[in-house]
Amino acid sequence: MITRIAHRQQNMATFHQLRQAGIPAATISGRSRHGGPWQRLLPRVYLLQTGPPDIRQQALSAVLYAAHPGADPLAGTTAALTGGAALALLGIRDAPPEPLDILVRSPRSPAATGRVRPCPTSRWPATIHISGIPSARPVRAAADFAARTDQADLVRSVLANVVQGGWCHPHDLHAELRAGRVRNRPAVRAAAAELLAGVRSIAEGRARDTLAATDLPAPLWNTRLHGPDGTFLASPDAYWPDEGVALEIDSAEYHYTRDAWQATLLRRLRLESRGVLVASTTPGLLRDSPAEVIAALRALLALGAARPAPPGVTARGHAQLELPLPLRELPYAPKARDTV
Repeated sequence: MITRIAHRQQNMATFHQLRQAGIPAATISGRSRHGGPWQRLLPRVYLLQTGPPDIRQQALSAVLYAAHPGADPLAGTTAALTGGAALALLGIRDAPPEPLDILVRSPRSPAATGRVRPCPTSRWPATIHISGIPSARPVRAAADFAARTDQADLVRSVLANVVQGGWCHPHDLHAELRAGRVRNRPAVRAAAAELLAGVRSIAEGRARDTLAATDLPAPLWNTRLHGPDGTFLASPDAYWPDEGVALEIDSAEYHYTRDAWQATLLRRLRLESRGVLVASTTPGLLRDSPAEVIAALRALLALGAARPAPPGVTARGHAQLELPLPLRELPYAPKARDTV
């Protein structure tokens, strides 16, 4: 029986499971002493091996700790991983793997211990399995992360990466933030507004803040530009369709190889060949020299306004949206992935 449990639970078992398997409490205590074959990872949770736990075992141990003793902990009915830890397992950039936020059904409220932070909730979500660990879906995990994080830039970055990675639609995320009653937190509201406007990165968010403080017209963010025959040209970070001006924010992190840099130049040449005026900058220039960026954009927008918009370019796939949006006005959006 213990072998079957250990196989299902990544070589771990709870005190309750070990006792149900007929192992005396004294034996459990003896085997988990220093130098013994087992390890006590958390109160009532044991790793049945001598080597250190990996990140998946650490995450599952938190679920085993928080789950109701009489329930199957892998069912995802009484405890589920959420927040940054769940997003980190999905490989979402900037999502912190700790603390281990664990949803538990109210009114149960296990004590916090070590890196484990139980989060009682009356809004129990549909759960999925990420690397074998019962977890909230990405949209709920992102909202739970935003609710418990005070670092505005980190909230901004993680939410953008969840949407950019295709794990949820910004409308679904906005609805989840609203349902969790965290949308009005300043950092959350700013991030949600950016996502609904089409912003998909922290650099773009800073650019939007910089532009909002000027008298320049609002651009479309991450709109898809197509030629007259429908051929996809590019998706610039910001685009002013009436003036035919694009803003490209190029980070060295994504352009450090020769192929990546040539792809960037080719994309820019495609735009310029269609008459689009392109302003290029970096996150560092936006942060340190915003006036220079604004001056360049102002000059290009003035040039663009003095001529017809490029006839060979059509912007598709984006509509400018503003908050607040009542839930009944949200258009249909595809659901997050059900399996991982």
